[in-house]
Amino acid sequence: MKNFDERLNGFLFIVILPILLFGMSYYGFESSYTRFKTSERPPDFLFSSVYSYRVIPNQLSIYMTDFMEYMIANHFSSVKNLLIKNGTPFYHGLFLMNLVFLILNSILLNNILKYIPVSLILNKNVERLIHLLLIFFIIITQYTPSNCDMIALCCYLYGVFLTLKYIHTKKETFFYALILLITISTFVRETACLNIAFFAAVTFNINQLKQKNFKFIWKVIPLVVAFLIPYMGLRVVLKNDETTFVEGFYVVQNFTSPFNLAGLLFSVIVLYFMYKLCGRESILVFQKYLFFSLPYLIMITLVGLFWEVRLFLPLIITGAIVAFHDFKNNLTIEP
Repeated sequence: MKNFDERLNGFLFIVILPILLFGMSYYGFESSYTRFKTSERPPDFLFSSVYSYRVIPNQLSIYMTDFMEYMIANHFSSVKNLLIKNGTPFYHGLFLMNLVFLILNSILLNNILKYIPVSLILNKNVERLIHLLLIFFIIITQYTPSNCDMIALCCYLYGVFLTLKYIHTKKETFFYALILLITISTFVRETACLNIAFFAAVTFNINQLKQKNFKFIWKVIPLVVAFLIPYMGLRVVLKNDETTFVEGFYVVQNFTSPFNLAGLLFSVIVLYFMYKLCGRESILVFQKYLFFSLPYLIMITLVGLFWEVRLFLPLIITGAIVAFHDFKNNLTIEP
């Protein structure tokens, strides 16, 4: 009975609660940021500009829209009016697709947080509070819904999981899996580069470089190549009059708009909060992670909008993971 009770609690906490929160987010209130809720089909802008390079989520959006159109017409006749009133086949398909990956994100977070040292856990309360906090952060940033964020975050968290498995087991299988994951996730979103930053943060050791031990560099190079080949390949293959490397430059708006400044302030405060939670070893890893993430942060500043806090979400989640991870026995960390 105790084992059954633990499994039931885990299912309710990891699966059911995120589903309810996500439903409240997508159908409980409407975002003023996008018009996804009134689009019958995937909007044309998803297949132009910088969005066209997000091949996997764009194709999934088409399939999910077709699926919801079929289900509404043939199997959901009893609730057809309710569904039509609260969105279009595209919007319902977007919700269902993102919900699936949200659940996968919740499962991945649960597995990653199992690395928390036993000394920090009192009957799993700490682990569950961290998990709940991160799920809230993921869902609240969906006030700017998109077809790629949940998938990209799932790929990133899976990459974090593979990296942790690799540094703890030293099995090359996890490293090769990480290379493959980065290659595939680059077809989802540019967030794939953050997996390189996390791997570098937990394996880089300045003392090893001083001793002319360049194993770290040789390990990172395959990851960089795995990102650059599909990244540049997409921009060559899909190049046409409607595609661009970036949608626009928003650096001025980011530091003048009150909304963008609010988004920046929120992200900085949360990252600072995560930083203050870190112990000695974790602080070192988090500092290195932020350093290796500088290219991503610079791109957000130049071509992203700070108001879209979802862009900072991988860094915020990583801060929590690093803060509560046990790096003491990791030989790649400097003394």
